Amino acid sequence: MSETSRISSFGGRRAVPPNNSNAEEVDLPTEEIHSLVPRGVNMEGRYPQENKGTYIPVPIVSELQSGKWGAKVVTREDNSVRLSVQSSPECIVGKFRMYVAVWTPYGILRTRRNPETDTYVLFNPWCEDDAVYLDDEKEREEYVLNDIGVIFYGEVNDIKTRSWSYGQFEDGILDICLYVMDRAQMDLSGRGNPIKVSRVGSAMVNAKDDEGVVVGSWDNVYAYGVPPSAWTGSVDILLEYRSSENPVRYGQCWVFAGVFNTFLRCLGIPARVVTNYFSAHDNDANLQMDIFLEEDGNVNSTLTKDSVWNYHCWNEAWMTRPDLPVGFGGWQAVDSTPQENSDGMFRCGPASVQAIKHGHVCFQFDAPFVFAEVNSDLIYITAKKDGTHVVEAVDPTHIGKLIVTKQIGGDGMKDITDSYKFQEGQKEERLALETALMYGVKKPFNTEGVIKSRSNVDMDFEVENAVLGQDLKLTITFQNKSHRRYTTTAYLSANIIFYTGVSKAEFKKETFSVMLEPLSFKKEEVLIRAGEYMGQLLEQASLHFFVTARVNETKDVLVKQKSTVLIIPEVIIKVRGAQVVGSDMIVTVEFTNPLKTTLKNVWIHLDGPGITRPMRKMFREILPNSTVQWEEVCRPWVSGPRKLIASMSSDSLRHVYGELDVQIQRQPSM
Repeated sequence: MSETSRISSFGGRRAVPPNNSNAEEVDLPTEEIHSLVPRGVNMEGRYPQENKGTYIPVPIVSELQSGKWGAKVVTREDNSVRLSVQSSPECIVGKFRMYVAVWTPYGILRTRRNPETDTYVLFNPWCEDDAVYLDDEKEREEYVLNDIGVIFYGEVNDIKTRSWSYGQFEDGILDICLYVMDRAQMDLSGRGNPIKVSRVGSAMVNAKDDEGVVVGSWDNVYAYGVPPSAWTGSVDILLEYRSSENPVRYGQCWVFAGVFNTFLRCLGIPARVVTNYFSAHDNDANLQMDIFLEEDGNVNSTLTKDSVWNYHCWNEAWMTRPDLPVGFGGWQAVDSTPQENSDGMFRCGPASVQAIKHGHVCFQFDAPFVFAEVNSDLIYITAKKDGTHVVEAVDPTHIGKLIVTKQIGGDGMKDITDSYKFQEGQKEERLALETALMYGVKKPFNTEGVIKSRSNVDMDFEVENAVLGQDLKLTITFQNKSHRRYTTTAYLSANIIFYTGVSKAEFKKETFSVMLEPLSFKKEEVLIRAGEYMGQLLEQASLHFFVTARVNETKDVLVKQKSTVLIIPEVIIKVRGAQVVGSDMIVTVEFTNPLKTTLKNVWIHLDGPGITRPMRKMFREILPNSTVQWEEVCRPWVSGPRKLIASMSSDSLRHVYGELDVQIQRQPSM
């Protein structure tokens, strides 16, 4: 079939087939007789069209004009001409095939196809006319050029960190990022728009519904792949995805965020990973976390559909938002963890952070979901046996307790909570919630008239920091602020939970009564023995405690919930030898099993951007109190401050990390 008849056979409103692969191409003829304009000088895709921006004639001009393609002669020599080529700030991002066309009296002569002259065009945060322009040089260095990041996890009172190798400059990663958009069948004409690119990336980094990059798993069973906690960076994941052309197993929120950050930075979009502590997952879209209780104070797991994650990681991408009113550009929340469906796919964002802060959840994309993650109320509701529901307590401060990202130029933590929400208790914060509720969400439970601590009794508790495998203590404090005597009946539920807030198993429950004298404090201590939790512990060693207390005289219900993450041993990294580009250095990874049981099927992963490619080694078992060592010879190829990152995973112990800062010197000049 001829090219003309093949194109016309598609019919319909589209003149040519979809142009949605940067990898496909067409070879142009080297000669065109009597043609007035060359068919291709700079082109992208199988069906390049000038009106789609996929075919770009670059004219030779005397002076380059801002915002337009053009080429200016810089130098002329006997047999060569040097040109300075300027691209449009609205140019499509991707790989362009370059041709040089020469007009002659007999037609046009064009160079042959030469892959060596292929040109990649990226978003440009250094260009004032680009939609991703960022005017601070230190921010550009951090959010575009930095290939190693820090991701925060753990619990709000026990924040933990892990380094992540983004590797956006590693061999092959840019082509894989373009391949990801090809797999999404994203039309080439939309690839100059960071809003569309980030939205497609949000969908494609997870494999929930589109054969994307990473398969999510939260069930603690990873028999057919790598546990999420074992990954040390994005490079291994992306290379495996491209070589196998199948989704990579397995990921959780920080893995999705790490890979998505690589995708965005690689394409030139400033991006950072954000962690939200006590992040709400609002399943019924009413901007409230509805926790249903039985009449005895226990949680009703059948009715409770919402969940509160210990933490959740997503990304922010920097861009203008010409589709929104002025003032809503800048950082946009984008999330690739598959949680809820958005326009038929598992994706989230870009949602303007400014819009979220002010409750303008009417602005696309997915602002209501992100707003609920950071600023919804926690509502405790008793489901009575007669079928009625009674709101017992409202906690407006639990959700979005702390939102952080990596600081610029260092590994420390930057608190960005105030960019998402006004301070708790301020009238602006309540106004933002009222504004969000005004925009057509489902009607929430009526919480008006719910008076906290009507009986003047307060209850709180603290969980002792503890090492994995050791006992810990929980202390519950009651305060009677009145001149009356009260009695309370308290209920404690201790659970092994996933970091998403979903309970795996209850390992301890206790009911006790407390007599409160007027104007008094009383403490109750509960011992949690290691043997009670160790048998069912999940990979992040996270324990959740739920305490409810009913004041018998007033029937008021006091509710508190808290989590703790047990202290896990670390992997130790050591180096010896010259730390110089091009010279051999020896890296030793060491781990000691602190448990009373044998660790089996142990994998240790090692990564060091600019020092070593990602690698891993298996140990069949590590006996109690035994130490294993692994040595590798590495030859650094990048100078400056670098990191070595290691992880350990086994059948019964995961989320074990270690890292080492290394200063690599330049090779001495001869």
